[in-house]
Amino acid sequence: MKRKLSIFLLFLLFMVAVLSLVACSDNSDTDTSSNNDGTEENNSDEPLTLTFFNADGEEKSFDDPVAQKITEQTGIKLEMDYPVGGNDEAIPLMIASGDYPDLIFAKGDLGKLIEAGGVIKLDDLIEEKGDNLKAMYGDQLDRLRRSPEDPSIYTVGTYGVTNSVWELGGTFQVQLDVLRELGYPEIRTLDDFEAAITEYYEKYPEIDGQKTIPLSLLGSDWRWLITVGDKTSQAAGIPGDGQWSINDETGEALYKFLDPDVKEYFRWLNGMNAKGLLDPESFTHTYDTYISKISSGRVLSLSDEPWNYGDAEKALLQSGMENRTYAPLPVTVRPDNVHQGLKDYGFSGGYGIAISSTSEHQERAFEFLDWMASEEAQILVNWGIEGENYDIVDGKRVMQEDDRDRMNTDSDYGKETGVGYYVYPFPQWGNGAVDTTGQPITPNTEQVIIDNFHKTEKEVLAEYGIENWIDWFPPPEELGVSNHGQAWNYTIETGSDLEIIQQKADDLTEQRITQAILGDPEDFDAAWDSMIEELDAMDIEKANEEMTEMTQSIMELWGTK
Repeated sequence: MKRKLSIFLLFLLFMVAVLSLVACSDNSDTDTSSNNDGTEENNSDEPLTLTFFNADGEEKSFDDPVAQKITEQTGIKLEMDYPVGGNDEAIPLMIASGDYPDLIFAKGDLGKLIEAGGVIKLDDLIEEKGDNLKAMYGDQLDRLRRSPEDPSIYTVGTYGVTNSVWELGGTFQVQLDVLRELGYPEIRTLDDFEAAITEYYEKYPEIDGQKTIPLSLLGSDWRWLITVGDKTSQAAGIPGDGQWSINDETGEALYKFLDPDVKEYFRWLNGMNAKGLLDPESFTHTYDTYISKISSGRVLSLSDEPWNYGDAEKALLQSGMENRTYAPLPVTVRPDNVHQGLKDYGFSGGYGIAISSTSEHQERAFEFLDWMASEEAQILVNWGIEGENYDIVDGKRVMQEDDRDRMNTDSDYGKETGVGYYVYPFPQWGNGAVDTTGQPITPNTEQVIIDNFHKTEKEVLAEYGIENWIDWFPPPEELGVSNHGQAWNYTIETGSDLEIIQQKADDLTEQRITQAILGDPEDFDAAWDSMIEELDAMDIEKANEEMTEMTQSIMELWGTK
């Protein structure tokens, strides 16, 4: 009996020893950057990998030259993820699983993350170790705060603190050849716009053996918002507040599809369709097909954002079709509508990069974001690497000629080199900001933009007696700086009446307006009136009231009311 007991004890001791060895082995393979007291250590020469979900991202490895330099300076590598196929369920799925990456750029889904406890407040970190961020935002720091009820900061980044506007965003665009062929007409209203493309279309029903398309839109997916819905704001002289028209003095908000001039814009599109001037596939073709049509040189005009059709314009340049690229136009419904294309919205806060509540590297993640706000980082991400992408000439940064050319013509330049790729949605100083030597923090200045216009652009600009396309538009000084930022950038409470009503209204208007555009002109008023009745039935007035309250609260938080 004693012998059996001794053997049993020896067996137990042996198993304890084995389990101890296994435990030691396991511990050697686990991450040790987080201690029990919450402080972080970096005892390895290997860089730390942070996972990063980017709602506007694409498939990309963090291994280009600029990314390598970022890792060299910070000891951080990013493992970047994005919503495959534009999947808008990525954030809800994260919340449901409780599995969050270290860094999250959620865009309009930020509120869902906050309410789920998925991201942390950054106030204390900014105060304790956010010197670069504090220097970047300065007196604009309060614009990062969520609301008067919850004045915490959850995100940093996305848009520039300084916003000098030297290039036009989304407006109407017409081919340079149309302007040249017609003797450089003045185009200010929708009627002028229609007359110009109609005359050219009748003269040239085909371009390079393919049917000419007078106007093409992309209303088959989420881009309905930018090529159909948003352009009505431009045409009606409404500042860029997404689905809203807001009085900047009082904060009073109106769901913009209730505005009479908005209705007239869509009546015009309905007429364009009836006359055969609107691409019949505008609400059915894919993005690739849309870009292919533009790249062929046969689309006379657009209603779009440069970042959306930019690859097609670069393809036109690579094919030697400078005359088929586009000029932006200050087109409005009526002559007395004031085009808001150069409106300065100030720093709008809102969207940004957050740090997840489950990250084991919260301090390192914050330190990385703070470094991205530094002068060193801003020069790197905007200009690239000295000697490789730019040179110092007479004490000034000068982009190398090949890089400058590729920036303007090669859609893969940023992705391959990293130059400009890590500006958005990270913290950025913005166009017009200067470093401690007085040099511009971005390669873009108005003079650089003017110098980079191609030959045909310069010829057309000269005929109109202007140097830059923005000279056609009401200047920022006349338009003033927005007191409320931009309403589309607000974080609306998940499940609130405002969120629910607006989502229903957005779904309805996209469907009904598309049907109205494609319908018989005689039926347009009846179709529009029916849509307004449906909006009233879903209590759109309550949404107006709640957006007004939110806008006024934002203005109070910012001290602009």
